[in-house]
Amino acid sequence: MKTNSLGQLILTGVPGKELDEETAKLFRRVQPGGFILFGRNIESPGQLHRLIDDLRSLSEVEPIIAVDQEGGRVSRLRVIGNEPPNAKQLRDKDDVNLVRRHGDITGRLLRLFGFNLDLCPVLDISFDDGADNSLRGRCYGKTVEQVVRNAAAFNEAMRGQGIASCGKHFPGYSAAGFDAHYQLPRIDRTREQLDRHELAVFREFVHEVDSMMICHGWYPCFEPKKTPATLSPRIITDLLRNELDFDGLVMTDDLDMGAILTGYRLEDAIRLTIAAGNDLVMICHRVPEIENVRRILGTLPRDQIDRALAQVARFKERLTPPDEFSETAFRKIDNEIWDLRVAVLGEERAANRNVEDGKRSPVEHY
Repeated sequence: MKTNSLGQLILTGVPGKELDEETAKLFRRVQPGGFILFGRNIESPGQLHRLIDDLRSLSEVEPIIAVDQEGGRVSRLRVIGNEPPNAKQLRDKDDVNLVRRHGDITGRLLRLFGFNLDLCPVLDISFDDGADNSLRGRCYGKTVEQVVRNAAAFNEAMRGQGIASCGKHFPGYSAAGFDAHYQLPRIDRTREQLDRHELAVFREFVHEVDSMMICHGWYPCFEPKKTPATLSPRIITDLLRNELDFDGLVMTDDLDMGAILTGYRLEDAIRLTIAAGNDLVMICHRVPEIENVRRILGTLPRDQIDRALAQVARFKERLTPPDEFSETAFRKIDNEIWDLRVAVLGEERAANRNVEDGKRSPVEHY
């Protein structure tokens, strides 16, 4: 096994708005399987396109270029353009054609810049729109049927434009009482409750999304001992892979979140995530550690690594090349985002980015 091939199992953040020499050398050595960009990486349309081109040029294998472009506050490209309506605003409007329009616009926007994976749709059900668990404004419905209808419309339209999708946050994060960015939430749902609600949604999407993101929540009904879902073979291999028959790419949520950092050393977290059945490990902030992550991956059982590498390679076979970039094309799509925002919120409310989005957090949510 080539040492460089192990980097294919890493989805890494990028430190800034352009690649400094040290970071470029790191990425050339490690050859990460993909990159995830945040607001911190975005300054202007031209700069973003150049950064993505530079990341591609460093990669021996076509990289995953991922972003969280959901709508509302979780819209990284709002830094340089209009903010799309969030999932709650779309569901409150109750017009599935507007949701579909959002998916279509999002797909074209991301492909223009060179992204090939959007880390959405959120498939969580909103049990409480005011809950302080990072999902405020991000859920497509308050029932199974509402989430399935709306998320499916977005997902189908976005994928139709050549952008791969990611269902999150498996196996259902809605009942978390607090934010996993800070500590590990205990989610006291019985298996019967999960089957009737959260898992009923995910079952509808196992053959409709290209990847799944596992959340950092502890589910005692699956793991009596305190264990994040991200590190649970019962949840990833037994439930998602074997019972639900999901055969796409499986990735962790960010391993730099408090739910993991407060309980696990990096080496243990990497070992346990791969053993549990994840294919891609996400390191968003401790970027210099990816060389260490690659080293740790090299110590793991060969069958686990081969399984994960095969899944990543299979996922990449279906990636769509980017469209030709131009600022004119971006402005045209950005105008469509504004028109959609007005159609959902009305012109007066559309002008206020904080409408129904709740208190803004310094944390960039996933």
